[in-house]
Amino acid sequence: MLFDAGRCVTKCQFVRLHGALVFQPGEAFQFDWSEDCATIGGERVKLQVAHTKLSHSRAFIVRVYPLQTHEMLFDAHWHAFRAFGGVPGRGIYDNMKTAVDRVGRGRQRDVNARFKSMASHYVFEPEFCNPAAGWEKGQVEKNVRDARNRLWQVMPVFQDLGELNQWLEERCIALWAETPHRELPGSIADSWDAEKPMLMVLPPAFDGFVEHSKRVSPTCLITFERNRYSVPASFANRPVSLRVYPERLVIVAEGQTVSRHDRIIDRSHRKPGKVIYDWRHYLALAIVLGPMADDGSLQRKPGALRNGAPFTEMPDIFRRLQDHMLRKEGGDRDPLGTMLRNTLTGSGWLISCPWFYTMMKALFCEQWNWRWKPGCRRRRISSTSCTG
Repeated sequence: MLFDAGRCVTKCQFVRLHGALVFQPGEAFQFDWSEDCATIGGERVKLQVAHTKLSHSRAFIVRVYPLQTHEMLFDAHWHAFRAFGGVPGRGIYDNMKTAVDRVGRGRQRDVNARFKSMASHYVFEPEFCNPAAGWEKGQVEKNVRDARNRLWQVMPVFQDLGELNQWLEERCIALWAETPHRELPGSIADSWDAEKPMLMVLPPAFDGFVEHSKRVSPTCLITFERNRYSVPASFANRPVSLRVYPERLVIVAEGQTVSRHDRIIDRSHRKPGKVIYDWRHYLALAIVLGPMADDGSLQRKPGALRNGAPFTEMPDIFRRLQDHMLRKEGGDRDPLGTMLRNTLTGSGWLISCPWFYTMMKALFCEQWNWRWKPGCRRRRISSTSCTG
């Protein structure tokens, strides 16, 4: 309830008495989250829905995510601004935890540092509603209700989130042309055409990752959201930085990206976590130590190449090479160092396969910055090139 001239009135009555909020072209946008379900890959999934709406033209974009986290929030802003063709001057929000660390008196807010960086990158001013006053961003609140009838009730089945988000964006833009503007002549698309030149120029996408400090396990793995991801063997037992994006994970150490993985998000706690290997991370250990090493390596463990979990997803060409080595006597005990040394030093039976030599150099030398010279101990260099 609100007070107007001593009278207690509802929010709707207050708006009717004093008129709806009026926004100039390019002045502001409104943002909100909702929750809905869709069928993804034959399974009914609960999704977090990001709604972004231009306050003047009423153009809107809807995008879905598994979670309401910082990296999802940043990604939703980028795709909305990209679809709108620019950035408005203000953003109107409720007091969501990913944007506001603490709500003070009146309009005082302690804005989250990462959210403030995103707003500074796109050069818009964030503005937050009063607590329990969602009507202050009533346009996007209405969009949440309308989307259930316009989008979710007519939604087909999709294979993945990317396909769903592509369909949502195309459907939203089609609805701009189909929906008349409530206050201006013509459709929402007509109003957007007039507002677009007033938007600020869209800069490159904000690098919207969330960073975590991790320590690599002795088995060359880091843990995130109950899943484990492999890291190159040279970083075992060492600290690294994990940069979390909506769809991928990037591991950084010594100022360089050392590993990338597709992010796995499974909200069901009834299933065990998964282990995601990159087999190249473990072959690097064999290259560094060499087949004559006596301080522990893959070659010292019988069956490592035959039954090792990281090697179950090698490309077909390496599987054929694996089968060839395993047919030899002792091939499961000392295949890696001998094979890779002979290949990368340009000697041995694989010298007759120059294409394989080139491929191995591309796979290992350039990824881990190693320089190889025949008859010399392997040593690390700062250059990203590889010379034979």
